[in-house]
Amino acid sequence: MSLLVVGSVALDTVETPFGLVNEALGGSATYFSTAASFFTPVKLVAVVGQDFPDHHLSFLRQRQVDLAGLQIAPGRTFRWSGYYEYDMNSAHTRDTQLNVFASFHPQLPEAYSSCPFVFLANIDPELQMEVLQQVGKPRLVALDTMNYWIETKREALTKAVSMVDMVVMNEAEVREFGENASLIKAARRILGLGPRYLIIKKGEDGAVMVTASGFFVAPAYPLEDVRDPTGAGDTFAGGMMGYLARCGEPAIPNLRMGMIHGSVLASFTVEDFSLERLKVLTNDEIHNRVQEFKNFSCFVED
Repeated sequence: MSLLVVGSVALDTVETPFGLVNEALGGSATYFSTAASFFTPVKLVAVVGQDFPDHHLSFLRQRQVDLAGLQIAPGRTFRWSGYYEYDMNSAHTRDTQLNVFASFHPQLPEAYSSCPFVFLANIDPELQMEVLQQVGKPRLVALDTMNYWIETKREALTKAVSMVDMVVMNEAEVREFGENASLIKAARRILGLGPRYLIIKKGEDGAVMVTASGFFVAPAYPLEDVRDPTGAGDTFAGGMMGYLARCGEPAIPNLRMGMIHGSVLASFTVEDFSLERLKVLTNDEIHNRVQEFKNFSCFVED
């Protein structure tokens, strides 16, 4: 089943202890779309400037990402520059240039409004609600956010969260939005706003799903080499949602396997800068790593 994502497409300049890339393909919707496209057709809604390189558009089309919803506006594309130290869980921003993204308002082509699965990537919650007004009755709507929106637009974010089925946040954001130092208590407070599922991203420690009935923990793949963690969270979400859309139903077993597939895709992303690792990734590699996840996370009672 088709999957709709609304978010950012950007040009990133990233430095880590293992290298530097200038104006590489980035953005939440880009990582998400690329990961999800391994499992299901993706429809992308975003905005870029007239300076956006054609070869990046060609790559997305090669991944069977529908770009009918990608606006090309007069001006320059959104740019982000940042760096990581050896603590690869924390990005340090050097510069953010919103450019055409500053005046972005999502406009969904008519064919997009009936997508059964919708992902609202990390953008202004008011824009996320604009999207919700343009879609029909999806089987699952998921929302991502960040501390900036929690701190500057809490009221709008709270309303947006109440309108979706799933919320995706990292653990610091869960504690801040849930206003509790206890991760579980904060998570339950967020679920009390209306969502059925809360996915907590924990970086190199994997991810946790919290529902009214319990928990599920997806481990992270134990990598020897991590070159660039940029986009890992968006890749995780793309793999998870792409797998769910392929299954067609957001049942708990599918959600659990979706999280594993998301963790697998994220583990490949961080092995190289930008989307370079995903560009050469094969379905066999994904399948083999899923099997590895089963082997190192399965246990039985004595």
